[in-house]
Amino acid sequence: MTHSVLVLCTGNSCRSQMAEAYFRLFTDGQWRCESAGTKPIGYVHPLAITTMGEDAIDITSQASKSLAPFTKEKWDFVVTVCDGAAEECPAFSNAELVLHWPFPDPADSCGSRHEQLIAFREARDAIKQRVGLFVRKVNGN
Repeated sequence: MTHSVLVLCTGNSCRSQMAEAYFRLFTDGQWRCESAGTKPIGYVHPLAITTMGEDAIDITSQASKSLAPFTKEKWDFVVTVCDGAAEECPAFSNAELVLHWPFPDPADSCGSRHEQLIAFREARDAIKQRVGLFVRKVNGN
């Protein structure tokens, strides 16, 4: 069974990009997976690219996108990964299920590069776990 998932965040530079990649990975590319932002910042955060690369996932070809083109489409699942997106996104009456999975924004982390990498790794690992559990549940595993 093929499903579709839209992952939303405010800037679409970190958490939603990671979740999009893990949805694609855990569904073996069988689901349509997209991410978007309510206020996209226009780039994928370099530390998101770095930490996903540490998990052998290349997200360099992903792009920060606006939510607007996706609002009229039908989605099986819409997942917000930050409180801002949950508050700002329109009602998705065309989604079978809307989920809210708030994760701390690693881009807000301060300190040294090493400390920032720790925040990105923590976010990556939490997102990976949540997406993996969800996909297994949907697929009946």
